[in-house]
Amino acid sequence: MTLPLVIINPESAGGATRDAWPGIASDLSTHFGAFNRAFTQKAGEATKLAAEAARKGTKLIIACGGDGTISEVANGILTSGKDVELGIVPSGTGGDFRKTIEIPVRSRDAARILRQGITRQIDVGRVTFTKEDGENETRYFLGVASFGMSANVIERVKGGGPQWLPAKAPRWLSGRLSFGVSMLQTAVQSAATRVVVQLDDSHERHLTVANLCIANARFFGGGMKIAPEAKLGDGQFDVITIGDLGPLKILTNAPRLYLGAHLGMQEVRHELARKIVTRPALNDAEVILEVDGELPGRLPATFQVVPRALRIRCPA
Repeated sequence: MTLPLVIINPESAGGATRDAWPGIASDLSTHFGAFNRAFTQKAGEATKLAAEAARKGTKLIIACGGDGTISEVANGILTSGKDVELGIVPSGTGGDFRKTIEIPVRSRDAARILRQGITRQIDVGRVTFTKEDGENETRYFLGVASFGMSANVIERVKGGGPQWLPAKAPRWLSGRLSFGVSMLQTAVQSAATRVVVQLDDSHERHLTVANLCIANARFFGGGMKIAPEAKLGDGQFDVITIGDLGPLKILTNAPRLYLGAHLGMQEVRHELARKIVTRPALNDAEVILEVDGELPGRLPATFQVVPRALRIRCPA
């Protein structure tokens, strides 16, 4: 039988995974068992490695990295068309998806779950969006896709942002604090986003939003409980629309967003849908899309839920 494959992104967690790998490997060997390994060298490579391994008969593929790495490995499994299970050893900046399925941070604990856990079938999201060159691309996501302020926050965490503000939080900051600092910086300068949104077969709506999230899982943005009622197996997205709050209200309500206590706010709307179609309200506007903590393209975009599409190793 083919050994499980661990796909490691050494650049995750600001490059800390590279230094931590010997200890992670020791924990996997001790608490899980034998495995093959492959290191990524560039963005997108985890998808290719996972797809190739799946086609060669590997039955368990384990992502070692952050949300982006986990998403890439899942995309490789899903595009391969093979019946392969996804495992997770967290080592990233945000760690949002692993929170939803309650995978612990310590590698030895994650390794025990890989050996002793149960298999769940979960929904995934499929999004078709517009790339920088104007062409369309389709990919899957496990956690949350969003646009508005969140895309600016991700850009800042990864090193973007204007020169007059600190462009990147220091590596020693935790994932939550890194995202939190970037959110505060972004709130004081971001303008509201004007979009047209259609949920399922309802009429199109013109909206002005601070942020709009299409959530399969509960967390995004370094621990923000954006969709506290989301379920991975209900066949629906939780669509969270945050209206144009303005900078001061965003800042004062940030704790409510992290704790998942924001759904009762007047400016927040929570709906369920299986398909969402979105586009900028203005033809020449560029609305950047965030998917599982990455920035793959922009609107227009179409999101569809794919029920029970992926098998994943979870705590018993």
